[in-house]
Amino acid sequence: MTDTLYIDIETYSSVDLPSCGLYKYVEAPDFEILLFQYAYNDNPVTVLDLATYWDGLPDSVLEDLTDPAVVKVAHNAAFERTCLGKYTGEYMDPAQWRDTMILCAYNGLPMSLDAAGAALGLPEQKLAEGKALISYFCKPCKPTKANGGRTRNMPEDAPEKWERFKAYAERDVVVERDIDHQLSATKITPTEQNVRCLDARIVERGVMIDRELVASAIDVDERSRAAAEEEMRRLTGLPNPNSPSQLKAWLQSAGIAVDALDKKAVTDLLGRVKDKTVRRVLELRQQLGKTSTTKYAAMMDAVCDDGRVRGLLQYYGAARTGRWAGRLVQVQNLPQNHLDDIDAVREIVRARDLDGLELLYDSIPDTLSQLIRTAFVAPEGKTFLVADYHAIEAVCIAYLAREAWRLEVFATHGKIYEASYSQAFGVPFESVKKGSSERQKGKIMELALGYGGGVSALLAFGADRLGLDQAELQTLVDRWRAASPRICAMWRECERAAKAAIRHPGTPQKCGNGCTYLLGRSGLRCILPSRRALTYWGAHLDEEGSIVFMAQNQITHKWERCETWGGKLVENIVQAFARDILAEAMLRLDIAGYPIVFTVHDEIITEMPVGSRWEDQAAIMGQPVDWAPGLDRYLHADGYSTPFYKKD
Repeated sequence: MTDTLYIDIETYSSVDLPSCGLYKYVEAPDFEILLFQYAYNDNPVTVLDLATYWDGLPDSVLEDLTDPAVVKVAHNAAFERTCLGKYTGEYMDPAQWRDTMILCAYNGLPMSLDAAGAALGLPEQKLAEGKALISYFCKPCKPTKANGGRTRNMPEDAPEKWERFKAYAERDVVVERDIDHQLSATKITPTEQNVRCLDARIVERGVMIDRELVASAIDVDERSRAAAEEEMRRLTGLPNPNSPSQLKAWLQSAGIAVDALDKKAVTDLLGRVKDKTVRRVLELRQQLGKTSTTKYAAMMDAVCDDGRVRGLLQYYGAARTGRWAGRLVQVQNLPQNHLDDIDAVREIVRARDLDGLELLYDSIPDTLSQLIRTAFVAPEGKTFLVADYHAIEAVCIAYLAREAWRLEVFATHGKIYEASYSQAFGVPFESVKKGSSERQKGKIMELALGYGGGVSALLAFGADRLGLDQAELQTLVDRWRAASPRICAMWRECERAAKAAIRHPGTPQKCGNGCTYLLGRSGLRCILPSRRALTYWGAHLDEEGSIVFMAQNQITHKWERCETWGGKLVENIVQAFARDILAEAMLRLDIAGYPIVFTVHDEIITEMPVGSRWEDQAAIMGQPVDWAPGLDRYLHADGYSTPFYKKD
C-alpha cells in the first residue's frame, strides 16, 4: 500500500503573509519553520519542535518529502511545499502532493481548515485559540516596556502558551486527515490533476513588474494628492477639507444642502452647481476619492527579490465553477487603458514629471489607474503574447443549447449584440449600427438575460441609462426569450434533471447539453462534458420543491443554506465549461513551450522571446477539444504582442 504522509507546519516571518504573499514571506531572512507535525497513514501525530530543539527532520522524513512513492497531504499544500522547499533546498513536486483545501473546493466546501471541519461536522475541530497563538509566535510583536522591548515572542517567553501551540499544531494534522478520509471518494480527472500541477508551476514562475514605474507612480500620486489637498484648504479655509462633515458644512454655508459626498453624490452635484469655486472644490474631492495607487502598493508589497510577483491567482478560487480567483494585486479587475501613446505616458511617469502630466491630462489619478496594467512587463529579450477568446460565454451557452442562429453568428461575423437585437425585434441586421441605441439594447440583453434574468437583471447592467420604462424593459426580456427558445429550454431542462437526481439518489439524470446530474452521499454533482464535476453540498428539495444546498456566503463567509434554480444552474455550467476550455488551452500551450505567467478571465498571457507570434498562440488556443466536438468552429482567439501588459 502506498504510504500517505500527512503534514502541517508552523512558521515565523517578519513579512506579512496576507498582504505580501507566500513567496515574499519565505524570502524573508528571518523566515523559519517552528513546528513540523506529521503522521503516516492513520498512525499517531508527531510534533517536532524545531524552534526549541534544532535537530532537524528525521532522514526518513526528508527522503519521503521527495519520494514519488509517498503521497504527501496538506491543507493549502502550496504553503507546505514552498516552505519545505526553502528549508530543504529541494524542489517539492506538486504531483506528489494532495491538497485537502482543493478537495474541499472541489466539493463546494469552505477552503479554510476550521470552516471545512465545521461544515463536515468532524469530531475533531481546529482549536479556537489557534489564531491568537499564531499571532503571538508566528508574527513580529510590538516592543513595549512590559515585554522588555522585544520584537518577537520566543517559546521561552511563554512556555505554557508554547505547549498549547504544539497541541494546536497536532490537532491540525488530525483535522486535515479526517477531511482527507471524508472526501477520499472525490473523483478528480487526470486532466484536472494536470491543470492543478500546471497552476503550481505558473504561480512559481510569477511575472515581472517594472519597479521603477511602480515606485514613480506612487510618488507622483502622493505629490498630486498633497497639491490637491492644499488647493482645497486654500479654497475652503477648512483645516481638513477631506473630512465629509467639514466639507458638508462648507457646502451648506455656500447654499448647497448635501446628504452625502460619495462618488455618485459628487457627480450629481457637479451636474447642477454653477459657482466656479464650489465646482473646483467638488472636482478636487472627486480626484482625491480615486484610489489610483492601491494596486501599485500591492505590487511593491508582493514583489520578490528577482523583481517578479508570485501568487496572483488562486486555483479553484471560485468553488461553484472552478474558475481562478484573483489574489494580492487582483489582476481579474484591473482598470482598462485608453491612453494614446501609452509608451510615452509611461516614460513621463517613470521620470516623475508631475508638471508634464498635469499639462497633458485633466486627472492624474485616472492616468495612473490606466497605467496599472503596464506595470507588468516582460524581461529583456522577451515579450508578452496576449490572446483571449472572443465572447467565450456567449459562444458556450449557444453551443450547449444548440441555438442555431447564434452559432451561425459566431461562425461568421461574430457581432452578437447587433444580431441579438435584429433577431429579437425582426429588423435587418445591417440596420443595427455601432453606437446606436439598438446595438446598446442588444448588448444589455446579451449581458443580462442569458441566465434567466428579467427586468432587475437589465437594470443591474445599466439598462436605466437607456431611458426605458418598466413595460419597455419587460419587452426586451420577452423579445430576447422568444428569440432564444433553446436557451430558455435549457434552464428548464437542467432544473428538471437536478430535481430528478435529488428524488432518485444514485440514478444519473442526463441533460441535452452533455451534462449529467447525480446525487451521491454528500451532495448533488453536475458532471460536465469534460468529466469534471460541480458539487452542491447537501442538496435537497425544500418544502416548496426548490433546490437548496449548503455553501459559503461570498460576502459574510458564513456556511449557510442557499437556493438555486434552472437559470443559475445553467450559469454555473456555462462558466465552468468555458473555464475547462481555457484550462485545456493552457495545458496545450504549456506542452508547446509557451510559459504562462498569468491569466485574466478568458485571456492567457505568456512570456516568449521577442519575435514570437501571438497568432501561433491563438491558433493553439483554437484547436479542437475532444469533449466539445465542433466548438472550434465558433470559438476564436485574438491577441497581440507587447513588451508590457495592456488592453489592446
